[in-house]
Amino acid sequence: MPSLKVGGEVDTNCNKCELNLAHTILAMVGTTIARVKCNTCGSEHKFRGAQPMARANSFSAPRRTSEQKEAAAAAKISVGFEERLKKHDLSKAKKYSPQTAFVLDDVMDHPTFGMGMVTAVRADKVDVSFKTFEKTLLHARGAGAAAAKPAFQGATKSEGGGHADKPPSDSSSQSSES
Repeated sequence: MPSLKVGGEVDTNCNKCELNLAHTILAMVGTTIARVKCNTCGSEHKFRGAQPMARANSFSAPRRTSEQKEAAAAAKISVGFEERLKKHDLSKAKKYSPQTAFVLDDVMDHPTFGMGMVTAVRADKVDVSFKTFEKTLLHARGAGAAAAKPAFQGATKSEGGGHADKPPSDSSSQSSES
């Protein structure tokens, strides 16, 4: 319990700061605080607040009983990786290749990571859950994808006689002008 004597501290509302702040007790009438001084702004005023009460030892949440813990654990249902795989026919798992297209919930057999399930599908990538981790892999990169890539159209050394990143010089137009 805080010391209720002149020179002790008490938390009360400061009229000047308009906040509940620490104040030093300046005067007491018996066991009642009469006048205080704000430790922040230094203003002195009559003590208008209630007398300080003993603080609780802890502000933590009440402890759960073992029955409450068991009920909370029973409410959580998590399905393990093995259980999710049991719902699928593993003999029909697709072998992973970047050219193969996958859909959501497909089972894949990856040569390095093993069995996995497709959890998300984007344009050319899939998120796959394996036993202990998740990976993003390429998919649906068939023969059409190679043709869609732009071909280099710059001049080569044999064509222009210069560097491939510089525009070719037209030597025939320069020679005809002279």
